[in-house]
Amino acid sequence: MWEEQGASLLVVKKSRFYAHLYEVSSVEDVQEIRVMHRKNYRKAAHHCYAVRLNQPQVCLERFGSDGEVGRPGHVLLHLLQREELASHLIVVSRIFGGIKLGPGNVSRAFRDAAADAVAGRG
Repeated sequence: MWEEQGASLLVVKKSRFYAHLYEVSSVEDVQEIRVMHRKNYRKAAHHCYAVRLNQPQVCLERFGSDGEVGRPGHVLLHLLQREELASHLIVVSRIFGGIKLGPGNVSRAFRDAAADAVAGRG
C-alpha cells in the first residue's frame, strides 16, 4: 500500500518539472507508481526517480535517470538520504519546454522540484 506525501510543480525556462513524494512499502508499489506516472504525464520525455525501501536488515536504494542528462536520479536519491526518508519514492517528470538547460541546470531543477515536494509533505 502506498500513499502520496507531497507534490510540487517547478517551471524552469518553459520546462515543467512535476515532483511527487510517496511513502511505499514494497517494490510492487514502486513499479505501480512509476507506471501511473508514465500514464499521467504522457507528454513528459523523462521520468526520473529515486527510492529508499526498508527491508529486513537492509535499506534498498535505487534510482533512475530515464536517459536525462546530468544524472538527476542520483541527485534525487541523495535528497532522500539527506532528509533521512526511508520507505519513500520520489518521482519527477519533466515536460520539455524547448530550451536546453544543460546537465548542471537539469539536475538542479530536478532537485529543487523534489525538495519542494519533500517540504510539502504533511
